[in-house]
Amino acid sequence: MTSTAPTARFAGLDGMRAIAVTLVVVYHLFPPHVLPGGFLGVDVFFVISGFLITSLLLREHTATGRVALGRFWQRRARRLLPALAVVVAVCSALAWLIGGDVLVDLDAQVLGAATFSYNWVSIAGGGGYFAAATPELFRNFWSLAVEEQFYLVWPLVFPLFLLLPRAWPRIAAAFALAAGSAAWMGVVVSSGGDLTRAYFGTDTHAFGLLLGVGLAFLLAPLSRARWADSPVARRLTGAAGALAVAGLVALTALPLGGAATAFPGALLAASLLSAVAIVAGVWPGSWFGRALDVRPLRWVGDRSYGIYLWHWPLLVLAVAAFAPGATVATAPVWIGMGVLAATAAASALSFRLLEMPVRRLGFRASARALAARLRAGPRARLRVLGVATAGALVLAGTGAALAAAPDESSAEAAVRAGREALAQAMRDAPPAPIAPTPADAAPTASADVTGDQITAIGDSVMLASAGGLVERLPGVDVDAEVSRSMWAGPRIVDDLAATGSLRPYVVVALGTNGPVDHESLEHLADSVGPQRGLVLVNAYAPRDWIPGVNAELAAFAEDHRNVAVADWSGAIAPHEDLLAGDRIHPGASGGRIFADTVAAAVDELAEERRTAAADRAERLAQIFSADLTP
Repeated sequence: MTSTAPTARFAGLDGMRAIAVTLVVVYHLFPPHVLPGGFLGVDVFFVISGFLITSLLLREHTATGRVALGRFWQRRARRLLPALAVVVAVCSALAWLIGGDVLVDLDAQVLGAATFSYNWVSIAGGGGYFAAATPELFRNFWSLAVEEQFYLVWPLVFPLFLLLPRAWPRIAAAFALAAGSAAWMGVVVSSGGDLTRAYFGTDTHAFGLLLGVGLAFLLAPLSRARWADSPVARRLTGAAGALAVAGLVALTALPLGGAATAFPGALLAASLLSAVAIVAGVWPGSWFGRALDVRPLRWVGDRSYGIYLWHWPLLVLAVAAFAPGATVATAPVWIGMGVLAATAAASALSFRLLEMPVRRLGFRASARALAARLRAGPRARLRVLGVATAGALVLAGTGAALAAAPDESSAEAAVRAGREALAQAMRDAPPAPIAPTPADAAPTASADVTGDQITAIGDSVMLASAGGLVERLPGVDVDAEVSRSMWAGPRIVDDLAATGSLRPYVVVALGTNGPVDHESLEHLADSVGPQRGLVLVNAYAPRDWIPGVNAELAAFAEDHRNVAVADWSGAIAPHEDLLAGDRIHPGASGGRIFADTVAAAVDELAEERRTAAADRAERLAQIFSADLTP
C-alpha cells in the first residue's frame, strides 16, 4: 500500500497500485458478489512492494557501493507514519463518539499499528479477516504490518544476497523462498489450521514480497540485454502485461471462498500475474507502462496508501452509525457510495496537506515550517491554531476511546453471561437421570410443562438466552453452543436419546447460522420421534437467509403433528434494543423474552397433544362401547 519517492519512479507502478486498491475497495464496500475475490488486490501490493524496495536498494548499492540503512528507514517512516497516525487518531475518536462494539479491543489494535505487528496481534486475539460480525476497526492494517516487517528485515538480509556471485543465484534464492512461503501456507490450511493464521501470517504470506524481490534481481540483467529494446520485445511484453491484468481482474471475479485451493492457489496466481504485469510496465520503451500511467490511474495510485488506510475503518464506523442492523458484508449500497466519497476526500487531503510535505521536508523541517506560519499574518496564524485545536480534540477523543475500549463485544458478553448462568444452574441443581420416554406415553395432564420435561438444543442465541431459560423453566436441560446449524441437530438428539437424556419436549433453535432445508428438518423430526413434542424456534438476525429459514420452519410445523414453532422473530422484533450490537444475541432482558416465547410454544404444543390424546381416548371409548352393545 506504499509508493515510491518521486525520484525513483517506475513506469506502470502507479497504475498497478490503482488497480490493486480498486479491487480491495470494491470488495469491501460493495456486495460480495460484485468482486468476491477482490481481496487479491493485497497480493498485488505485496509484489509491487517487494520489487520496488529491492530495486531501490540495488540502485543505491550500485551508485554508492553501500546501503544507508538509517536513511532508508527514515524515508519509510516519512512515507508511512504521518497518514497512519492521522487515520488511527481520527477514526478512534469517531469510534468513541459512536460507541458500542466498534471500540472492542481498540487498545490492542492501536498497539499493533504502532509496533508494526498488527497481523500477529490480531491472530493472537482471535480476530478474523473473513468474519463479518463485529469486525476490528483497523483490521485492514494486517497487510501494512506484513509490509512494514519486510521493510525492517529485508534491508538487513539484502547484503547476504549480494554475497552470491551472480544475479541468477540471487533470483533462484528469492523464488525458492517464495515457493517455500506459499507451500507453508498450504500446509497450514490443509492441516486444518486457522485460515486467518495462514492469511495474516508473515511467514505464510511473504511469497508475494519475495516474488517482487526475485523480479527486481531478474530485471537488472534482462534490461541490459541487447534484444530488450527491440520492437518485438516491447510488443510481446506489452501484450503479456495486458493479458496479465485481464487475468487478474477475471480471477477476482471468481467466488474463491475459503477453500484450501484458494490459499495459496489463488493468492499465488494473483502474485504471478502481478509480476508479469510489472515486468511489462517497467520494460524499456513499453507501451503498456505508458497505458497504465494515464492520469486517472496515476492519481489513484499516488493516493492508494491513504485510500487503503481510510476505506475500511470508515466503512465499519458508517455501518455502526447509520445501519446498525447490517454487517460490513451486508451494508447497503448507499453506505458503500458514501464511504467511497469520504475515502477519496480524506486521502486527497492527507496526500496534499500531510504526506507530501513530510516526504519532501521531513518531520523536523515540517514542524519548523508550521511554526513559521505562527509568525506570519493573522490569517495564517488562525489556520494553524484551528488545525492545532482540531488535533487536540482528536487526540483527546482517541485517549477517551482507548480508555473505554472493552475486551469483548456486546454479543460475546451476552454469550458469556449465558454460559455462566448455565454453570450456576448446574451447581445449584445438577440434572437427574431421565428415563427414556416410552413410545406410548401420554402427554402430561398438568396445565403447564415444567423445565425438567424439556431438552433445549441451540446455537449462540439460545446460549445467550440461557439465563432466561433456567429462570423461567427451572430444571431445563440446555445444550447450546456457538456456530451450530440445523445439520447438527439430529446427531445431538440421537446422542441424548442413546444416553436416556432426551426429555418429552425437545426445543431446537438452530436457524441463525445458515439456511434450513426440508430434509434436515425431517431427519430431526425422525430423531425426536413421534412420542415427543418438537418445538422449532425461528430466527432473528440481519442475514439474508433468515426469511427463508423462518418460512421453512413454519411450513414444516404446519405439515407435521407434534411440531410447533416458537416465534422468537416476532417476539423480539419490537424490542431490538434488547439485542447486542450485532442485532442477533439477546442480553438479559431479551433472554427472558426468548424464554417466555419458548415456554408459551411448549405449553401450546402440550395443550394440542392433550386435546388430541383426549379425542383419541374418546373415540376408542365409543368404539369399545359399540363393540359391547348387544
